[in-house]
Order: sequence, then C-alpha cells, then structure tokens
Amino acid sequence: MAELAGLEDPKARAVNEKHGDDHGVNLGKLRALAKRLKTQQELACRLWETDDSAARLLVILICRPKAFGRAELDTMLREARTPKVHDWLVNYVVKKNPHAEELRLAWSADPDPVVAGAGWALTTERVAKNPEGLDLPGLLDTIEADMKDAPGRLQWAMNHCLAQIGIEHTEHRTRAIDIGERLEVLKDYPTPPGCTSPFAPAWINEMVRRQHG
Repeated sequence: MAELAGLEDPKARAVNEKHGDDHGVNLGKLRALAKRLKTQQELACRLWETDDSAARLLVILICRPKAFGRAELDTMLREARTPKVHDWLVNYVVKKNPHAEELRLAWSADPDPVVAGAGWALTTERVAKNPEGLDLPGLLDTIEADMKDAPGRLQWAMNHCLAQIGIEHTEHRTRAIDIGERLEVLKDYPTPPGCTSPFAPAWINEMVRRQHG
C-alpha cells in the first residue's frame, strides 16, 4: 500500500476523476509493479479488502482468475465501486472464470443497472466468440425496448452488444443498424480524430469496412 501511495500522480488523479475513478496511479507503473509481484492469490485477496481502487486494480493483475468461486465474484463485482475496477474485473477475471456463464445469466437479470451492465458485457463476449445457443433476435428485442432509457453504464454495455451483433452476424446487421439509427444512443458522443464512434451504426459500418478492407 505504501508503494502504491508512492506512485500517486495528481495529474493522473485529475484525469481519472473525470471518468469516475478515484485513484491517481499511472496504469503503466501499476502494470510494472504487477509484473514484479507475479501471481499471488493470497496477497490479492488481502489487497481487495483495503477498498482502495489502485490496490484493487493491482489485485486484478496478480490474482488467479480461476481461483474465485461464483459467490466471491458476485460480491467483488458489487463492491467494485469505480468504472475501471468494474471493467477490469469483468474483462480480466470473470471472463476467464469457469462460472462466467452462470454469472452472465444472473447478472443480466439483476435490478442493479451496474451489475446488469456486467451481464451484458459477458453477453457481448459470447456474441463475438461463442454465439451458439444465444437468442440473438431476443437480445435485439430487449435492446430495442430498453436501451434508450437505460442508465449510463448499462446503456453503454447494451450498445456495445448491439454493435457486436451487427459486426459479427450478417443476418442481423440491417436490423442492428436500424435499431441504432432510431434510438440514436451515443450518436453525439465526442470522438477524437482517428477513433471509431461508439454510435452503433457508425461502429458497425467501420468495423465491417475494416474486415473487408
């Protein structure tokens, strides 16, 4: 914890706080620390209990993703207060855990929109890598009905799923683009030059163009 405190950078904290994150550690330096520590599950579990965001990001880099039980991951997700910890936990730990599919189903139906967003993130992963058994038309029905009025992080996750369906599944592409155009979610999101807009129709068309480039 003392070493993490020594990595604190006021400029990094100012940038992070704009995104809802409450730490000031440069992520490159955090990754270097994790590389030095290597995998340490016991230390990871102790660091998680500190409730410190930088420590929890370090946890995610040094833990063994497959070592956590389903209930542990559910508790950890609900304790992950900030966007970066939440996103890293889902992407670097939950996706590699044998309970990922059970958690996807449970979280997708959770009344907490942040938890539901994690369920949608896991669904997006399946859309891209393992779509067998998914009801893609049903997912599009839910997105069409609920995405427009969904809270921020849940809306973002549903939008990503919409785009992924359009990118990966030709037979659903026209409908995905149509839903995006009608709902206009993230249409005016500020996008830096050279970056792809998160507006689903633009995102789908750009990624398809690259695939066939």
